[in-house]
Amino acid sequence: MVAIPNLSVSPSSLTYPDLPWIVKHREDRCTLCGRCTTVCPTEAIYLAYLRQRMPRLDISAGGKGTSTQRTFVGIRQRTTLKNRCIGCGMCAMVCPNEAITPEPNANDQRAHFFHNLNGEPLTRGGRRNNRESILDRMIFDRISMLTDPALDAGRHEFHLNTLLGRVLPPEEYLRRKAAGEWIPPVREIFPFIIGSMSFGALSPNMWLGLLQGVAYCNEVLKIPVVMATGEGGCPPWVLKSPYLKYIILQIASGYFGWDEIIRAIPDMQCDPAAIEIKYGQGAKPGDGGLLMWFKVSKLIARLRGVPEGVDLPSPPVHQTLYSIEESVMKMIQSMSMAWNFRVPVYPKISGSTSAKSVLNNLVRNPYAGALLIDGIDGGTGAAYNISMNATGHPIASNLRECYLDLVAQGKQNEIPLFAAGGIGKNGNVTQNGMAMIMLGASGVHIGKYMMQTASGCLGSEKNRCNVCNLGICPKGITSQNPKLYRRLNPDDVAQRVAEAFMSIRTEMKKVMAPLGRSQSLPIGMSDALGIDDQDAAERLKIRYIC
Repeated sequence: MVAIPNLSVSPSSLTYPDLPWIVKHREDRCTLCGRCTTVCPTEAIYLAYLRQRMPRLDISAGGKGTSTQRTFVGIRQRTTLKNRCIGCGMCAMVCPNEAITPEPNANDQRAHFFHNLNGEPLTRGGRRNNRESILDRMIFDRISMLTDPALDAGRHEFHLNTLLGRVLPPEEYLRRKAAGEWIPPVREIFPFIIGSMSFGALSPNMWLGLLQGVAYCNEVLKIPVVMATGEGGCPPWVLKSPYLKYIILQIASGYFGWDEIIRAIPDMQCDPAAIEIKYGQGAKPGDGGLLMWFKVSKLIARLRGVPEGVDLPSPPVHQTLYSIEESVMKMIQSMSMAWNFRVPVYPKISGSTSAKSVLNNLVRNPYAGALLIDGIDGGTGAAYNISMNATGHPIASNLRECYLDLVAQGKQNEIPLFAAGGIGKNGNVTQNGMAMIMLGASGVHIGKYMMQTASGCLGSEKNRCNVCNLGICPKGITSQNPKLYRRLNPDDVAQRVAEAFMSIRTEMKKVMAPLGRSQSLPIGMSDALGIDDQDAAERLKIRYIC
């Protein structure tokens, strides 16, 4: 009986044409400096000895061909999924001779059939999916011809801010003020808010850069931008600094970081902008969050009150609550009491068919400051593909339903609605945000867009890079490894944050000027919207155009 040799080919073996990205290397340009292999986050390439057969025709031997072997050092690409090329392009950035670059594979890819090795479904970080955004198809088709259209937006003053907090009807406000009764707290803020990205999910340099940029926008540019912390709290020095007034503190189902926050309350110089109670994320509703152990550094562990180097899963729901009714009575009122009813408190929920039920409970509660609805197209960290691609509700129709429900109750000017999930997904952040405002939102939360524009994030909707959840971010944006996040300069991040909001402010004026709305935001001004999809137009109750 002849023994069959042990071959290295298995059912899940992959070759270069099976991978989503192929590393193209030019030997004639390469000087073997090794920079590309050093910065590759997945160790997809390595220096190796290669042998090449060199055939030649030997005339002296009567025309008989001979060959020699050439041995040299070159770049090779690994074909295992763990070490696959993610197309980040860091190798091309550091190569001094333009000798290497990743290229997307145009062939059929087999790799996605084998992501479930060891029985673990695929998790992906940082991006949603390739769904086309309906917000990008909306246009602003109402032009004011009778009032001054102010087509040159630079010549006119515009009121671009919005309100966060419960707004009482005028007669009720005047009555309470005259009687000396409690009036719900309200903040005047810029309608584009930096969405929840936690200190832990983001690197210390990235988070600090965002905060510096927000402070610069407020104190120098006079743009009242605020940012949400996400679950995980924030550094103690921030809690005791005057910059706290630009921050929305989030409390989520894991309650991470709240020990530090509660202990810091007596020493706070000012109140936070608001308190956000997170019940769900639009990109993975019901999953809860997960900060993997390799991102739980000593600093993160101390802030969150946990041991270093352990996985930190957030439960899918708040374990101390039974229903949204109980939340209204317990969480919102207790958080209001902690700051002596001086800070707006509101919940963040996933976009779903039950969003109107949550809203109707909040309408009846005088302490609820707003409602944030997070739609299906939001970016996220460590989430299963099936959760990201097939669970949730698109934000446009969900927000529109809730706003029209408020209109039916005559409460549309009392409790503000905020929207998140896919705003600026394809780079059109102001167009998307203004479309949501005209559908009924008082403001929008943007997270992924700020990562893209402020830090030079390499990820894309076509699954380029997108390893935010693995702690190997090549730009140091989402890594807790000092060797990686030191690549990111907080001052550069802050400068890009300021530039992004100056650009958004200018584009808002360019949209509002032709509408003749220079004194207030066009909240709910749906007659200024049009779309070339008749079904979408009927669903959103806006104009169908073609």
